[in-house]
Amino acid sequence: MNIDRAAIGLSLACAIHCLLLPLAVVMLPALAGTAFGDERFHQWMLLVVIPTSAFALTMGCRRHRNFGVLIPALAGLALLTLAVLFGHDLLGDDGEKIASLTGALLIAISHLRNHTLCRRSQCDDCDTRNE
Repeated sequence: MNIDRAAIGLSLACAIHCLLLPLAVVMLPALAGTAFGDERFHQWMLLVVIPTSAFALTMGCRRHRNFGVLIPALAGLALLTLAVLFGHDLLGDDGEKIASLTGALLIAISHLRNHTLCRRSQCDDCDTRNE
Protein backbone atom coordinates (compact mmCIF):
# COMPACT_ATOMS: atom_id res chain seq x y z
CA MET A 1 0.00 0.00 0.00
CA ASN A 2 1.23 3.49 -0.72
CA ILE A 3 0.39 4.54 2.83
CA ASP A 4 2.89 1.91 4.05
CA ARG A 5 5.53 3.60 1.92
CA ALA A 6 4.64 6.96 3.45
CA ALA A 7 4.88 5.50 6.96
CA ILE A 8 8.27 3.95 6.16
CA GLY A 9 9.41 7.33 4.87
CA LEU A 10 8.26 8.99 8.09
CA SER A 11 10.17 6.42 10.13
CA LEU A 12 13.27 7.07 8.07
CA ALA A 13 12.87 10.83 8.48
CA CYS A 14 12.67 10.35 12.23
CA ALA A 15 15.79 8.17 12.26
CA ILE A 16 17.74 10.58 10.08
CA HIS A 17 16.67 13.47 12.28
CA CYS A 18 17.83 11.67 15.43
CA LEU A 19 21.15 10.61 13.94
CA LEU A 20 22.14 13.65 11.92
CA LEU A 21 20.72 16.62 13.83
CA PRO A 22 23.52 16.74 16.45
CA LEU A 23 26.15 16.71 13.70
CA ALA A 24 24.24 19.26 11.64
CA VAL A 25 23.90 21.62 14.62
CA VAL A 26 27.66 21.47 15.19
CA MET A 27 28.33 22.13 11.51
CA LEU A 28 25.57 24.73 11.09
CA PRO A 29 24.74 26.31 14.48
CA ALA A 30 21.90 28.34 12.98
CA LEU A 31 20.04 25.05 12.42
CA ALA A 32 19.48 24.79 16.18
CA GLY A 33 17.09 27.74 15.96
CA THR A 34 14.91 26.17 13.27
CA ALA A 35 11.97 23.82 13.66
CA PHE A 36 14.32 20.85 13.12
CA GLY A 37 16.26 21.74 16.27
CA ASP A 38 13.14 22.22 18.34
CA GLU A 39 11.80 19.44 20.57
CA ARG A 40 8.35 20.11 19.14
CA PHE A 41 9.57 18.54 15.90
CA HIS A 42 9.32 15.14 17.62
CA GLN A 43 5.80 15.90 18.80
CA TRP A 44 4.69 16.91 15.30
CA MET A 45 6.27 13.81 13.81
CA LEU A 46 4.46 11.64 16.34
CA LEU A 47 1.16 13.32 15.48
CA VAL A 48 1.71 12.34 11.84
CA VAL A 49 3.20 8.87 12.45
CA ILE A 50 0.46 7.52 14.75
CA PRO A 51 -2.55 8.05 12.43
CA THR A 52 -0.59 7.12 9.30
CA SER A 53 0.61 3.87 10.85
CA ALA A 54 -2.76 3.08 12.40
CA PHE A 55 -4.56 3.57 9.09
CA ALA A 56 -2.08 1.62 6.96
CA LEU A 57 -1.73 -1.30 9.35
CA THR A 58 -5.45 -1.53 10.06
CA MET A 59 -6.34 -1.58 6.37
CA GLY A 60 -3.63 -4.14 5.62
CA CYS A 61 -4.55 -6.41 8.53
CA ARG A 62 -8.21 -6.35 7.54
CA ARG A 63 -7.20 -7.71 4.15
CA HIS A 64 -4.45 -10.21 4.83
CA ARG A 65 -5.62 -11.19 8.36
CA ASN A 66 -2.08 -11.41 9.76
CA PHE A 67 -2.42 -9.42 12.97
CA GLY A 68 1.12 -10.33 14.05
CA VAL A 69 2.18 -7.29 12.01
CA LEU A 70 0.71 -5.12 14.76
CA ILE A 71 2.99 -6.38 17.55
CA PRO A 72 6.23 -4.67 16.46
CA ALA A 73 4.25 -1.63 15.31
CA LEU A 74 2.61 -1.18 18.70
CA ALA A 75 5.95 -1.65 20.45
CA GLY A 76 7.52 0.90 18.11
CA LEU A 77 4.74 3.42 18.62
CA ALA A 78 5.00 2.94 22.39
CA LEU A 79 8.76 3.56 22.28
CA LEU A 80 8.35 6.65 20.11
CA THR A 81 5.65 8.01 22.40
CA LEU A 82 7.81 7.33 25.46
CA ALA A 83 10.77 9.04 23.83
CA VAL A 84 8.73 12.08 22.79
CA LEU A 85 6.83 12.57 26.04
CA PHE A 86 9.39 11.53 28.65
CA GLY A 87 12.57 10.71 26.75
CA HIS A 88 15.05 13.34 27.83
CA ASP A 89 13.95 13.46 31.47
CA LEU A 90 13.46 9.73 31.92
CA LEU A 91 16.07 8.24 29.60
CA GLY A 92 18.66 10.98 29.05
CA ASP A 93 19.94 12.09 25.65
CA ASP A 94 21.34 8.73 24.58
CA GLY A 95 18.37 6.76 25.89
CA GLU A 96 15.98 9.08 24.08
CA LYS A 97 17.83 8.54 20.80
CA ILE A 98 17.97 4.78 21.27
CA ALA A 99 14.25 4.61 22.09
CA SER A 100 13.39 6.82 19.09
CA LEU A 101 15.56 4.87 16.67
CA THR A 102 14.35 1.50 17.93
CA GLY A 103 10.74 2.66 17.73
CA ALA A 104 11.19 3.98 14.20
CA LEU A 105 12.88 0.73 13.15
CA LEU A 106 10.08 -1.42 14.60
CA ILE A 107 7.46 0.68 12.84
CA ALA A 108 9.31 0.49 9.53
CA ILE A 109 9.67 -3.30 9.87
CA SER A 110 5.92 -3.61 10.51
CA HIS A 111 5.09 -1.55 7.45
CA LEU A 112 7.49 -3.51 5.26
CA ARG A 113 5.89 -6.75 6.46
CA ASN A 114 2.40 -5.30 5.99
CA HIS A 115 3.28 -4.18 2.46
CA THR A 116 4.71 -7.62 1.59
CA LEU A 117 1.66 -9.46 2.95
CA CYS A 118 -0.67 -7.11 1.16
CA ARG A 119 1.12 -7.64 -2.15
CA ARG A 120 0.96 -11.41 -1.68
CA SER A 121 -2.76 -11.30 -1.03
CA GLN A 122 -3.25 -8.88 -3.96
CA CYS A 123 -5.81 -6.96 -2.00
CA ASP A 124 -7.89 -4.21 -3.61
CA ASP A 125 -6.32 -1.49 -1.45
CA CYS A 126 -2.80 -2.32 -2.60
CA ASP A 127 -1.25 -0.56 -5.52
CA THR A 128 0.72 -3.37 -7.15
CA ARG A 129 0.64 -1.83 -10.62
CA ASN A 130 3.46 0.59 -9.77
CA GLU A 131 5.81 -2.02 -8.31
